Amino acid sequence: QVQLVESGGGLVHAGGSLRLSCAASGRTFSRYAMGWFRQAPGKEREFVATIIWSGGTTYYADSVKGRFTISRDNSKNTLYLQMNSLKPEDTAVYSCAAGRYGRSETNYAYWGQGTPVTVSS
Repeated sequence: QVQLVESGGGLVHAGGSLRLSCAASGRTFSRYAMGWFRQAPGKEREFVATIIWSGGTTYYADSVKGRFTISRDNSKNTLYLQMNSLKPEDTAVYSCAAGRYGRSETNYAYWGQGTPVTVSS
């Protein structure tokens, strides 16, 4: 099993940046693809980005492509999401997940509790 804990969320002005982290417990972190998802108030959870076990391949939602970067450090059991040029519509609770590479929630077996991000206009 993998336990996931996100951090790094907060309040930022539009155009600003934040870096989210997802710390994983256990010795099997490097076996899993990882993903970031987000859920805005009153909306369903949506895919943000995913990365394979080695970090060599990534995939992004069109809404964040070119602004967000997903990365991982397997030596630290940590996943990251660098978010630049933030927009008010990026406001959401961001969650990391471990599982199989892909954009579907059903690919992921393990989920963190999430960290809130608020972007003010």
